[in-house]
Amino acid sequence: MSQVMSSSRPARVIDMAAMRERLRASRRIVRLAPELDGLEMLYRLSADEEAFYTMPVLAWAMRGNGEVVGMVPWLDTLRPCHEIDDPEHGCFVGYRDPETEELLDAPPAHKLLELEHAAAYFDYEPCEAGIPLQLLPDTQGTHALCHETDDTPWQLKQVHGWQLRSDGRIEALLLDESQPIQTPVLPGDDCLYAAEDRHSIVYFFQRAIANRIREQDPETLEALAMMVESA
Repeated sequence: MSQVMSSSRPARVIDMAAMRERLRASRRIVRLAPELDGLEMLYRLSADEEAFYTMPVLAWAMRGNGEVVGMVPWLDTLRPCHEIDDPEHGCFVGYRDPETEELLDAPPAHKLLELEHAAAYFDYEPCEAGIPLQLLPDTQGTHALCHETDDTPWQLKQVHGWQLRSDGRIEALLLDESQPIQTPVLPGDDCLYAAEDRHSIVYFFQRAIANRIREQDPETLEALAMMVESA
C-alpha cells in the first residue's frame, strides 16, 4: 500500500470578505467627466436586430480599477452602457460619434486621459459613509418619474444634476419646490435633494419622452403603464 505524504505547508486561509471588498472597491466609481461633444451610445432591440438606436452619453465614469465606462440614465438608474443587456429594452452595441459617424467599441482615448488626470488630482480615500465627492450638471434635460407610496400620485420632475458619493453611488438631484429657490437652479443648491432619499420608485426619461408624458400622448402613456406594471 502506498503511503500518502502529508504536506508540511500550512493551509492557506482565504478571506472571502476581504476579497469581496477588494472587488467592490475595484468596481466603485471614483470620478465622473461630462460628455459635452455629443457622443452617443448605440444599442438595439431583439425585436429588430437590424435596426440600431442611439442615446446621448451623459457622462464617463472611472472605476477604482482604472476602467472607464460611458453612463446613461437607463430605466431606474444611471447605468454603465456596456451593462445594458436586456432584449426587451435594449442591448449595448458600442459608441458613436454623430459628427463623423465613427463607431467606437470603447470609450474615446481623450476621456480616459481626462479621467486619469482628474482622479489623480482629486485622490480621495474610499469611504463607506458615502460623503459627496462630485457634482455633475445634467446637460440633457433628463426627467425622473417618481413615486412614493400607493396613496400618492406619480410626479414628473426635472433632474438638475447628479451627485457622486465616496461609496460609488450616483444620485439624481431633484427640486424641492417647498424650499427657497434661486434661479437658475444649480447643482449644489440647498433646494435639491437626492431622488432615492424620498421616492421608492424612480424612472428616468429623456427630454423628448418627458414632454410626451406631459402632453399625455396616448402611445407614450400606454407604453409607460406597461413598463410600470411589469416592474
